Amino acid sequence: MDVRLADAELEAFLDAFNAAPAPPATSVGARALRAGAHERALARPPGPRTAGVHDLAVPGGPAARLYRPTGSEPGLVVWFHGGGWVVGDLETHDRACRRLAARSGLAVLAVEYRLAPEHPWPAAVDDAVAAVRWVRSGPEVLGAVPSRLAVAGDSAGGTLATLACLRLRGEHPEALPDAQVLVYANTDLTASGGSMDSEGHGFGLEREGIEWFYDQYVPDRALRSDPRVSPLAEPDLTGLPAAVVVTCEHDPLRDQGEAYARRLEEAGTPVTLRREAGMVHNFLLWDLASPACAAAGDRVADDLRRLLAAA
Repeated sequence: MDVRLADAELEAFLDAFNAAPAPPATSVGARALRAGAHERALARPPGPRTAGVHDLAVPGGPAARLYRPTGSEPGLVVWFHGGGWVVGDLETHDRACRRLAARSGLAVLAVEYRLAPEHPWPAAVDDAVAAVRWVRSGPEVLGAVPSRLAVAGDSAGGTLATLACLRLRGEHPEALPDAQVLVYANTDLTASGGSMDSEGHGFGLEREGIEWFYDQYVPDRALRSDPRVSPLAEPDLTGLPAAVVVTCEHDPLRDQGEAYARRLEEAGTPVTLRREAGMVHNFLLWDLASPACAAAGDRVADDLRRLLAAA
């Protein structure tokens, strides 16, 4: 490739990826995409051991999986997986969540929200809000009401994390988390930002694929500029939890993520914005392919631990 990536291993991985690209989402469809992602996840080695992993469910809502770390446990992270609101489940992000729990020393609750196109917006947001409210209620299965709570996610899951914060701020402020961590998140479904063009081909996430995911999740294009869909469109970002926003140099979603971080900061929210140099979308799932991806994932875990220690 003609650009500098984070390490040679990532460069080789993307070269191989681009040399034999998978069929586009438009021709494969949601079910086949999910099956492929699930199969690849099961083929990966398991993540690090934790003190316990338990499958459970949010009452009346989505399935979830609780990861308890070995050692200290000063707080809990509600994690929403990526996948364009169409793909992803507890298995696709099992290794990533194990790594986050082991590195951060925090309990991680992964939430398997409803997916589009069968369940378009706002189903996933509804599930995210319900999950956070349930955690804040102190269900016995979780042990106790966590004294410090973060919401976090990668890609579409990062969008859900911040949309949950926005809705909770207005409707259920008592359940608002203490921190939010958005990892290469979508913040504007109108596809704004020059990086959609400059980084939208050859880095593992194609612009055409992003737009297909948008079509599945929010088929009504007029809704995509609604603040309930695109957090960057929200005029009032005051009163939200401290945030870490992680973007990647070679990610189509980079500019909209960084624009959202600036908006949060302008509204008075403590924000840490980190652009991972030479990095690409999906690094949390590619730790086995690249030491640089693994190190970037470790930094996300460190962010979570630092944020909840300060909360």
